[in-house]
Amino acid sequence: MKQQFLKVVAGVCVVVGMNACREKTPDPEVYEQGVMVLNAGNFLDNNGSISFFRREQSEAQNDLFFQENGRSLTGNVQSMAEVGAYSLILVDNSTAGQDKVEIVNVGTFKSEATLSAPDIENPRYVVRINDTKAYVSCWDATGDFSDFFKNQGYIAVVDLTTQTVTKKIPVPKGAERMVKIGNEVYLGAVGGTENLTVLDAATDQVKRIIKIGASPDPIDVDANGKLWIQSNYNVVRINPLTDAIEANVRVGNHALKTPSNFAITPDRRSFYFLYSFYDPAANYAQKGEIYRFGIDDTTIRTDTPFLRRVVSGLGVDPAQGLIYGGVTPSFKQAGYVVRYRTDASVVDSIKVDISPSGFVFK
Repeated sequence: MKQQFLKVVAGVCVVVGMNACREKTPDPEVYEQGVMVLNAGNFLDNNGSISFFRREQSEAQNDLFFQENGRSLTGNVQSMAEVGAYSLILVDNSTAGQDKVEIVNVGTFKSEATLSAPDIENPRYVVRINDTKAYVSCWDATGDFSDFFKNQGYIAVVDLTTQTVTKKIPVPKGAERMVKIGNEVYLGAVGGTENLTVLDAATDQVKRIIKIGASPDPIDVDANGKLWIQSNYNVVRINPLTDAIEANVRVGNHALKTPSNFAITPDRRSFYFLYSFYDPAANYAQKGEIYRFGIDDTTIRTDTPFLRRVVSGLGVDPAQGLIYGGVTPSFKQAGYVVRYRTDASVVDSIKVDISPSGFVFK
């Protein structure tokens, strides 16, 4: 999580493994159904982790990777996705050359393989191509603040039958999120480009580019099959069949706030998102709210929030429709996952590890 380092001064964090001695369940498929929480951790401490709970529970099993493998992830959890029989955990270490992808069994969370440098440098996001193949977007090695994205980005093509990186596809600097539509992958970037990169998932080559606007980052596909993209203060909707831009909407009108953490609803007709900024008048504390808009809205209003709070992670469970918010009191203590109904009433609050920043619903 390099952005976390740029936004906050990371404190020294000591995590006491309260759950390390918890008795493990004998069920070999215990993690097949439930919710995985991606705890980013504190950047310089490299103490990211995964928490797990079933939907009917209000208590999480924390530091799951350590419990099942007897070792920690030794880095910050950037993202994770399921690909066939495996889960790929992207781990970003504060020391150059120590980043990696942990490949674990979906049901048992036992480690199967580790991909490391030089194949993996600053991994960002992962997308499933098929049950035996995945793409991992990578920044490559970064520089100082004067030339942070000093290298071209790349896509690491992961073959899960051999559990190796078989190819690195050159892409623009600051490669970010990916969305797969049919046999094409739409890739965003934050390294200065205005183009969305489209890759052919059959040939593992760049197929074309689509000019969108500053720092385009794909969000998700709606109920009409249209792709939504964030571009700084705007959200853009394109038709993947023609690459035509159908809508380009400014989010709110605040001079400093930007939208982030988009999460689509189960019917794919609405998005929730965080609208926030770092207030220089309050020691750069993050301030903002959560809003919602529909895919047919022609404007995105920010006068009536869904929730008046900031979250470090946002997700919507496709099975139940509950809204999940990750809460980070500080980078020196455990965080929480708060579950909300669609009327914004609270279901419960579940203690997890440091900086809950993402969710994988199983």
